[in-house]
Amino acid sequence: MNTVPAQEIKRRGIAAVDDLISAGDVHVIRNNRPEYVVLTEERYKELVAEAEEAYVARVKASLEDVKAGRVQRFASAEELLQAIDAAGE
Repeated sequence: MNTVPAQEIKRRGIAAVDDLISAGDVHVIRNNRPEYVVLTEERYKELVAEAEEAYVARVKASLEDVKAGRVQRFASAEELLQAIDAAGE
């Protein structure tokens, strides 16, 4: 894990991250725990694009389930909760 203490960022500013970011995402350590992650703009855009692709894939799969009749309809939220409870047993 590529890390930098928060205190180092306070002392040196963003220059403390500049040397590390070329090796990947930088985890900022605060109170001996990873607290923040610094990403390049390119890496951030990649993550956003991947999340959007995953979202679209889930929606498409759901629509396919509806078309194929692999869904159940419930008259109320209570009925849905009962079905969920029954499935967990």
